[in-house]
Amino acid sequence: MDHAESVSIAELLDERRYLLDVAYWMLGSTDEAEWVVGETYRRWYALSDAKRHEIPAPRAWLAKIAGGICLNRLALPDRDLTGADEEHLTRAGAAAKAQAGLENEVSRVLLDALDTLSPAERAAFVLNDVFGMTLDAVADIVGRTEPETTDLADRAREQLRGRRSRPVSSQRNDTVARALRHACVTQDAVLLASLLCTQVTAFFDGGGKVRALTRPVHGREQVAHSLLTFLACRPRTDLAVQSVNGRTGLVVRYHDQVAAVISLDIDDQRITQVWVVLNPDKLRSWNQPANPAPGARRSLS
Repeated sequence: MDHAESVSIAELLDERRYLLDVAYWMLGSTDEAEWVVGETYRRWYALSDAKRHEIPAPRAWLAKIAGGICLNRLALPDRDLTGADEEHLTRAGAAAKAQAGLENEVSRVLLDALDTLSPAERAAFVLNDVFGMTLDAVADIVGRTEPETTDLADRAREQLRGRRSRPVSSQRNDTVARALRHACVTQDAVLLASLLCTQVTAFFDGGGKVRALTRPVHGREQVAHSLLTFLACRPRTDLAVQSVNGRTGLVVRYHDQVAAVISLDIDDQRITQVWVVLNPDKLRSWNQPANPAPGARRSLS
């Protein structure tokens, strides 16, 4: 039985939407995203039935192919679509229009910032941070080792953070972080919203090892809702103010183990970006037996 006949229509449509999202984040264009997904499925159906049946996780295979196609397009000096590409887009015009709403879901400012990254950095950041692909899968796509891929993602993250915000004083950073903790602990939506800028973006990095949001959350109301839900008081859960990468951030502990670390980018008076790290690999140093004193600097790099 062919894969398309063995899963629900909902799963097939969700798979296609996922691939479109990956391609759009990689390339920043709904037209190119539509072309990439069409090419990805073309390669799927170019396989023999036997080859397709040997693929244990078709969605993962398709995502890997789509990521590789996007990476190749990013490396082109001129990414204008060819005549053949445009013909394909004409045939798929209705689907492309249906995806046009993607541009409303993603910050154009952030997409512009992604354009400043190298193709490999953009791929590493988008596939790992945004879509939670494992580092080994991303490394396979970009043709690097896992440590090299980690470095690519770290460099991309730092470049984006530097572009999106102008550091405020340590005192102001501390005040905002403590206010954020209070708003989350007391579930004060009004206070929380007042701390966020209109175009705030929140990233949830599960590293493919923790079920986390698969795309950044954009906009004051959406980010406030996500944080209030994520940081809602629960038994055996503690939210503390602590130094993160040399600046005041938040640390979430569950059963006395660090479960998440939150760093903030603040521009003038409000939070512009929230970085939530849930990846157990990145939190390993936080859960070593001999923990440093509260307030001591920890690094997530």
